[in-house]
Amino acid sequence: MLLVETFTEISHFHRTLFRRAWSSAEKLDGKTVVITGANTGIGKETAKDLAKRGAKIIIACRDMEKGQEAMKEIKEYSGRDGVKCMKLDLSDTKSIREFAEAINRDEPKLDILINNAGVMVCPYGKTADGFEMQIGVNHMGHFLLTYLLLDLIKRSAPARIITVSSMAHTWGSINLNDINSEKSYDKSKAYSQSKLANVLFTRSLAKRLEGTGVTTYSLHPGVVQTDLWRHLNGPQQFFMKMAKPFTKNSVQG
Repeated sequence: MLLVETFTEISHFHRTLFRRAWSSAEKLDGKTVVITGANTGIGKETAKDLAKRGAKIIIACRDMEKGQEAMKEIKEYSGRDGVKCMKLDLSDTKSIREFAEAINRDEPKLDILINNAGVMVCPYGKTADGFEMQIGVNHMGHFLLTYLLLDLIKRSAPARIITVSSMAHTWGSINLNDINSEKSYDKSKAYSQSKLANVLFTRSLAKRLEGTGVTTYSLHPGVVQTDLWRHLNGPQQFFMKMAKPFTKNSVQG
């Protein structure tokens, strides 16, 4: 399934090879942005760009050591001090609630929430609350986080909620009879299920938020070479190395 996704990206290579990368000079001074998983990969690159354009960045991540390193890098890149790192473990609802409580208490507004963090095709495991890890982190965790921050986001309108999904959602289905994959576990199917949940959640939320000034989006960043691929098996890792010229790096993603 992952290989199909990559070949789909390669089919677009010819017409995008010489296309200039998208960029924006729009100033974001006074905007507050929470980005989950901004300690690495496309989350960190997003944080760097938004910080450079004036936004206050809150890095929400599980690994505080990497988060502090990313915070330093983002500050140096942007030339701004408005960056901080906060602990958030999306596999633990206690951590999610503590993070949201701190944001609601300390931040007068939240203009942009970017649900970026995730895991992909990992070995079977469960979150602290008993969810299969991919559906638990990629969807359930972000669902709860968004719900807990929604009132603050509404008060900050115009505002937006962005969830990083994947074209893998097109091969997914929601197995309500075994959503935690306890009967059988296919790590690619579990990933696709979680990404489909992202899309369905975004569409439902968009309808509920009509007229509030809050817009919500899900997106596919492309096939991007990041640490997210660390759980691929040997043959998959080899294939992705061969396909590297046709994939994106974190900045392009």
